[in-house]
Amino acid sequence: MYNEPMFLKPVFQERIWGGQKLNTEFGYDIPYARTGEAWVISAHPNGPSEILNGPLQGKTLKEAWENHGELFGRSQDQTGEYPLLIKILDAANDLSVQVHPDDAYAREVENQPYGKTECWYVLQAEEGAEIIFGHHASTKEEFEQMVADGRWDSLLRKVPVQAGDFIYVPSGTIHAIGKGIVILETQQSSDITYRVYDYDRTDGQGNTRELHLDSAIAVSTVPHKEVEVEQEVSYFGGLTSKRLVKEQYFTVYHWDLDGEADMTMDDDFLQVSVVEGQGWITVDGKVQEIQKGDHFILPNGVHHYHLAGQLECVVSHL
Repeated sequence: MYNEPMFLKPVFQERIWGGQKLNTEFGYDIPYARTGEAWVISAHPNGPSEILNGPLQGKTLKEAWENHGELFGRSQDQTGEYPLLIKILDAANDLSVQVHPDDAYAREVENQPYGKTECWYVLQAEEGAEIIFGHHASTKEEFEQMVADGRWDSLLRKVPVQAGDFIYVPSGTIHAIGKGIVILETQQSSDITYRVYDYDRTDGQGNTRELHLDSAIAVSTVPHKEVEVEQEVSYFGGLTSKRLVKEQYFTVYHWDLDGEADMTMDDDFLQVSVVEGQGWITVDGKVQEIQKGDHFILPNGVHHYHLAGQLECVVSHL
C-alpha cells in the first residue's frame, strides 16, 4: 500500500509549564500561548496523529494501525494498541515531579494497556538547566515520610543536562524536566502520570493541580536504581548512527547525516523525527524533501531507502 514514508501531523497539548519554542524553533502553528507538547507520532486516543500523504491521507495513525496492520508487520489475528508515542516537549517552566506505573499496574488499576517507560533526547538546554531524576530515600517508609514532610530538597535528586544528553527513564522512576529544556521523548503509548509535587503553583483560576500520592508511592522504585544502557555507533556511508538504548519497549537511535547513505530496513516499521537540518529521502525512485520538524514512519514493505543532505534525526522501533 505504501512505498513511501508516511508523514504525520503533530497534535498539540496545552500545559501550564509550556511556552512558544514549538513555534519559534520548529515552525509549528501552535494553538496555545503555553504549548507544552507536540505529539508528533501518536495513535493514542488523547491525540492521534493525522496522516498527511499517500492512500491513507486524512486518516489517523490509530485508524491505520487498526485497519491496515500489514503496514506495521502485524498479522490479521494480532490485537493490541499502537505501542509507541513520540513527543517534543517545551519546558518553559519546571514540570511537576511525577512517576509512571509499569504495565502490570496500568492494567490492574487503570484498565489501560500500557504503563510508561520513556526516554529523553535533549534538543536544547539553557545554561544551568537541570532535571530531577530519582531520589535519595533508602526505604519506602523513608520515602513516604519525606513526601509527607515536604522535604523536597533533601528527597529529590537533581542532575544537570545539556543538548545531546540522553536519559532513559524506566517506569517507577521519580522524575521531572526542568525549566529551559526542550526534549524529544520516546515512550510507551500511555498517558498515565502520577503527580508527586507541583511546587504549590496554581492555574489561571487559582487552583492547584491534583496530586496522586497514594498511587505514586505504590509504583515508585525505592531505592532509586541507576540503569546502565549499552550504546553503540555504526556507520553507513555519510550517516553516523548511535544506538542510544535497546530495551524491552523500544530501541532508539540518533542519526547524524552529512552526505549520503544507502539504508536497509530490517524492522517491522521505523519511526523517524527530523530534529535538525534538511535533506531528501528516496524510496523506490521517489524523492521527497525532509527537514527539521518532519516526522514520518517507514512502513513495513519498505526494504531499501536512500538518504541525502545534512540532517539530525531521532529514530525508533520496537
